[in-house]
Amino acid sequence: MVKFAHLADIHLGGWRQAPMQELNFQAFQFAVRKSIERKVNFILIAGDLFDSAYPPIEILKETFSEFRKLKEAKIPVFIIAGSHDYSVSGKSFLDVLEKAGFCTNVHNSEEIEENILLTPTIHESIAIYGYPGKKSGLEVQDIRRIKLSEAPGMMKIVMLHTTLDKVRGILPIECVEADNLPDADYYAMGHIHVDFRYKNIIYPGPIFPNNFQELETLHNGTFFIIDTEDEIPSEKIEIKIKEVEPLDIVVKNTKTATEEIIEELRKKKLENKIILLRLSGELDGQKPSDINYQKIEDFCYESGVYFVLRNTYDLRVKELDLTFEVKNKENLESEVIKNYSTENPSNFNPLIDDLVSSLAIEKQEGETVDSFNQRLIEEAKRILKFE
Repeated sequence: MVKFAHLADIHLGGWRQAPMQELNFQAFQFAVRKSIERKVNFILIAGDLFDSAYPPIEILKETFSEFRKLKEAKIPVFIIAGSHDYSVSGKSFLDVLEKAGFCTNVHNSEEIEENILLTPTIHESIAIYGYPGKKSGLEVQDIRRIKLSEAPGMMKIVMLHTTLDKVRGILPIECVEADNLPDADYYAMGHIHVDFRYKNIIYPGPIFPNNFQELETLHNGTFFIIDTEDEIPSEKIEIKIKEVEPLDIVVKNTKTATEEIIEELRKKKLENKIILLRLSGELDGQKPSDINYQKIEDFCYESGVYFVLRNTYDLRVKELDLTFEVKNKENLESEVIKNYSTENPSNFNPLIDDLVSSLAIEKQEGETVDSFNQRLIEEAKRILKFE
């Protein structure tokens, strides 16, 4: 009988914004604390502990602190690299964690003819096998060739960081056929950011959503505790750090959009929440920059919001109709500029010819890229009379 925690896709250091990066780390702290409280026998991390093979030093220091807590609680951690913290050279900061005695990387394989034979890490009466994720799904072909070395009388756990056909859905990506995996008692999966279960195969989902869309769909992170003594052995643990408040608004007029968005926000309870502001709509003769995002954010933070994220991908500017008859085909460039200037009068238009000509400046032999770029900028400044 055994009880263990199954984590994956932690992506420490993944968020660019410091407040969101802090929430990501708090989610990891929660999983560590809960694992200690529940007195698990060990922890599996199925890839992507870090968001890169070489995370910032501050991320490393905080991570080491959490692993030290697990070591003091005498809870071993077994790990594989994921597609983010995998390194082609085979070296990453997972090696540093392992050498410090905080975890064991269970990837141990050798090629034998057409197969890849995995040798397990033995923990008490459990054989733990692992194969890492790689960039661009390059591990898929390898996993199809995997065989497990014998471990008679032991519970077999296989750790993989890849996409299985059962979880792929309609995604046009190469995947491993779940029903063709080598026989094992439990498959600890990572890579796809969803809570998914198929027979004894589990993707636990990310510890914390990793982007705007994941926050919209998942709201919070998850991991699993597996207890073979329980009638229902797999228990999903939700990690609710902050509430998420999605707000979808169709923008029709950018001049009035700022106040309309703020008015919608007034209707919500905003304190200590993550606000997801998704804007969409087609703008006719208007500029997205007419929306005062700073004023919206100021209102949010004055109302006690934890953090605001916005997505304007679906806020589009109606394409200009630039169809016209070209009379002078030998000087097409000048003809296009002339027609555009007639249709779109502006004080800027007389400068277009000179600016276009400045782009024809060629890089001199021996000139560095930085020097060449600076020369282009200086010429543009001269034309624009920009000091």
